[in-house]
Amino acid sequence: MEIRNAKLSVNKSGGTASKGAKTYRITLPNLWIEEMGLGENSRDIELKFSGKSIIICPKLSLEEFAQNKKENSLIKLEYYNSKTLCTVIVADYTDKEIFIENKTDYPLYLAFGKNDNPNWEDYLSFLESRCISKDRDRLRNYLEAMKLEEFNPLEIIKKTQGRMAEDQQWIRVTEL
Repeated sequence: MEIRNAKLSVNKSGGTASKGAKTYRITLPNLWIEEMGLGENSRDIELKFSGKSIIICPKLSLEEFAQNKKENSLIKLEYYNSKTLCTVIVADYTDKEIFIENKTDYPLYLAFGKNDNPNWEDYLSFLESRCISKDRDRLRNYLEAMKLEEFNPLEIIKKTQGRMAEDQQWIRVTEL
């Protein structure tokens, strides 16, 4: 691991930023950027903050995420509004991680709205939002009709495609 010392650049924010607002920047060596496969034509990065350190990584594509996790239990969900594909989700049930790729800019049709970096809990909440409530009266009858032993949002969605009476969204589920 190569280590270098650097200085943080501090600038006053302009435009509509609040009074006294600042922006911070660092300069990274060209060699590091090139070795990471980044540059003018590949500028998407992922920043991870642990409270003490920042990790900078190239942003993976959906295919790269799935390829890196190919030994794990993966589920792919394609979230549609009518005939329009809005969000593709790959859920890693081994490491409890998800990767999303939004296909539209309209937040009302996105699986996670404006949240571009949902976590596992967000994913589980999304699944629950696309099936019958677990507090519903006569839930047992509903589950028996679908031949399910227990309330499991993913299994319910596999049978119902996550369709709800009040909208046109639905989900195609594929095991990878």
